[in-house]
Amino acid sequence: MTTEREVKALSGWLMLPIMIALFLGGIALITVSIVNGDWVDGGGHPLWALFIVGVLMEVAGALVAPGFFTLQPNQARVLILFGAYRGTARQGGFRWANPFYSNGPARPSSSDWTGKKKPAEDAGATAQAAQARKLRRYKISLRARTLNGEKLKVNDKRGNPVEIAAVVVWRVKDTAQAIFDVDDYETYVATQSETALRHLASVYAYDHGETTDDEGSAQITLRSNVEEVSQALRAELEERLAQAGVTVEQARLTHLAYSPEIAQAMLRRQQAEAVIAARRKIVTGAVSMVEMALHDLSEKQVVELDEERKAAMVSNLMVVLCGESEVHPVVNTGTLYS
Repeated sequence: MTTEREVKALSGWLMLPIMIALFLGGIALITVSIVNGDWVDGGGHPLWALFIVGVLMEVAGALVAPGFFTLQPNQARVLILFGAYRGTARQGGFRWANPFYSNGPARPSSSDWTGKKKPAEDAGATAQAAQARKLRRYKISLRARTLNGEKLKVNDKRGNPVEIAAVVVWRVKDTAQAIFDVDDYETYVATQSETALRHLASVYAYDHGETTDDEGSAQITLRSNVEEVSQALRAELEERLAQAGVTVEQARLTHLAYSPEIAQAMLRRQQAEAVIAARRKIVTGAVSMVEMALHDLSEKQVVELDEERKAAMVSNLMVVLCGESEVHPVVNTGTLYS
């Protein structure tokens, strides 16, 4: 695994006067050598010593010129000399380095990459744009980037097909790893993000079910535990993208839904579960109220009821407390046993 090492590039403002002096000095020496040369009857030659020095100064100026480059804030350049990694320049501004450092290939920037193959009709335009783009000189942006993933159709832990998407905020941390340890770090980030999201969806269920985990607490689900799921996604991405020298600053789900073919069935199931939960709560409350009524009647000795009348009273109270429609009581004008 390659490790980044930072190097200091010279200031371009220091080398610029030297380059200008080389060009102007070379022109001056060539001119002087020609003017003061030995010209006899249309023949002769310039002063070779001055002429050769002037030509060498022009060549030196031409060699110095390609070494100038600029770096914006949060931008770095990987310096490669004849295939060997020499370091990474991170200082912003107008800089100069060895002109023989590789300029790097021209390829689309991250804003042009979608992680999917482009249509055939766009292939020609993309190729022309790549050719027209200037050489990147192995410049890498260190700014935070956002990968807004597309909707993926996957199966959750229970096998239910769901649609899921996520947004990942990432940045390049180690430029040497990003260039040398993976073929294309931008493509690598897009591919690994999709893979991690698919794996995450298969680990957790979409929503709570009937079962609980070994400790008796509710299971972590995609819909109800967004923070926990996001932390798990970020941790997995950190592990996967470490090889490319990329750090993940944030990862969150942006879309989560059942697939259209089962959405209606799952909606009915959720409605049924909600009704069951509500009924369970109503019955629990009704039982506690009936128990309280029987206890108070017995303790205060308001009326003495045998087991049969207690059962009738419990039945009537449960019907009144658990019924959905309004109950109309019937007043008994006779005795309790008639």
